[in-house]
Amino acid sequence: MTYQTIQLTTDSGITTITFNRPEKRNAISFQLVDELLGAFDEIEQSGALIVILTGAGKAFCAGLDLDDLKSLSGKPHLKNLEDSTRMAHIFRRLYDFPRPTIAAVNGAAIAGGTGLATMCDFTLAVPEAKFGYTEVRIGFVPAIVSSMLVWQVGHKIARDLLLTGRLFDSAEAHRYGLVNEIVAPENLLIRSRELAAQLMENSPSSLVATKRLLNGFIGPQLDKQIAEAIEGNARIRTTADFREGVSSFLEQRKPRWSGQ
Repeated sequence: MTYQTIQLTTDSGITTITFNRPEKRNAISFQLVDELLGAFDEIEQSGALIVILTGAGKAFCAGLDLDDLKSLSGKPHLKNLEDSTRMAHIFRRLYDFPRPTIAAVNGAAIAGGTGLATMCDFTLAVPEAKFGYTEVRIGFVPAIVSSMLVWQVGHKIARDLLLTGRLFDSAEAHRYGLVNEIVAPENLLIRSRELAAQLMENSPSSLVATKRLLNGFIGPQLDKQIAEAIEGNARIRTTADFREGVSSFLEQRKPRWSGQ
């Protein structure tokens, strides 16, 4: 498969996926979602044992692409459901991926970017990295990532991060367990490959079986939560506040909320 928004490199059993839209701060586009899904299929069929995700340039992944954000308003409910389902699928595919995954967060990981970074089995980040579930700032709902965040950090912290929409740094993310290690920028990929090499000393079949076991503990509950999240994600797109939030964000002005 030919990729335009990501790069795949494989060396010594380690495949690195690099989000490759630095001019867009590696924002999530519908094309990137499709290519990521294709890449996961390709990697699973290959002999690669470990996957590293990182970003080209100064950002890891800065949330949804502005052009795709514009397109969300005015779609019929069934189309919104289809789009939400596709977005949920990429997070669940990453979370359930059978081989160990490592996020090497080289910069900002915002909204969906935070989701991608924290769905990996291990998350390494530079001190300057920023995270945030900023959806409420534009009248959106962090529905899909919230279903997994609650399992990771608990309800109280999840409410703080999701309801305020505030940004937080690597040190705070580390306190919550969303980041495993904070690594100097020049050592980020080196340390990621060291961790990958450590994992590869273990039995590949045991790693797959252990991931399957861990994910199975919450699988049925997560299925139900994600189904509800998809519906909530699609429903919020029909509100006046969502339309105003998107417009104000694109126009770089303060939103005028109506509560509708």
